[in-house]
Amino acid sequence: MRHTLSILALLAALTGPTLAQDWLAPLQNFAREISPQRTTPKPAPKAEAPAAVPVDEDEAGTPADEAPPPIPRPRPEGLGEEAEPVPVPDVAPEAVEPPAPVETRDEEPAAPPKPADDRVYQTACPALLSGRVVGKMLPPIAEGMCGERSPLLLEGINANGRTIPLSSPVTTNCEMAGGLAEWTADVDAYAKAAMESPIAELTTGTSYMCRARVGGDEGFTSEHGFANAIDLVGFTLENGESVSVKNDWLPATAPEGKLLRQSHGAACGIFTTVLGPEANADHEDHLHLDLGCHGQTCTAQICE
Repeated sequence: MRHTLSILALLAALTGPTLAQDWLAPLQNFAREISPQRTTPKPAPKAEAPAAVPVDEDEAGTPADEAPPPIPRPRPEGLGEEAEPVPVPDVAPEAVEPPAPVETRDEEPAAPPKPADDRVYQTACPALLSGRVVGKMLPPIAEGMCGERSPLLLEGINANGRTIPLSSPVTTNCEMAGGLAEWTADVDAYAKAAMESPIAELTTGTSYMCRARVGGDEGFTSEHGFANAIDLVGFTLENGESVSVKNDWLPATAPEGKLLRQSHGAACGIFTTVLGPEANADHEDHLHLDLGCHGQTCTAQICE
């Protein structure tokens, strides 16, 4: 086809423009009909350049790749100019499930605790546990400056294989009960040897009594106020004879006088305080026995 057109072009040049047009027009139409249809792709439209963004004079020196500053959020109500903006979380917090309702029921209020029994804090008495004495524990005594945590109601003494009762029970502490048991055993053995009759009963006087000391410095509480003292008035022997401090202390050479002095001497080896008729007139009718503390180490003794 290209050769045909070339020939026609050459012929047009030789014959002149008029003849060429008469021959060339039909041939061109024929050539178009027999030539394959070709489609020429249209060129893609060019993208228009973005319009230039006006730049403020203050931002003229800012590089194009830098992000613009964030837009400040409005301040919460009630904050001053100096308050920092409150950050708003981008993600909503997870929902928290409310606690399950607690079932309530009407319950009776708990009863108040019962007051502790003071006897819980008492101490046991070895002399009572071993059977050296006959008696029973008493509730604590509290009477002003006087008192005893673990008093004992003493009713008798077990000595030398038998029970020697007291003429009247006495209230004392455990230490005095044990000392009295030891002292009674010594006196009973002496009475059996010297008087040919053991002791059948102890004649007792004052035991616990809240009072001041007799015949001593004023303001001091007697050992009787602490259940730490016992007064002995005398003895009753198994042969029926009665021996008393008031009536038989003198003469000293009589068997009764010797028994009482032996009792006084034996007490000085067991108790810390022993007072008799020779101490003062207040003790002319009894022997006072106690375990009061004398001296800085509580080892001094008074024996009069």
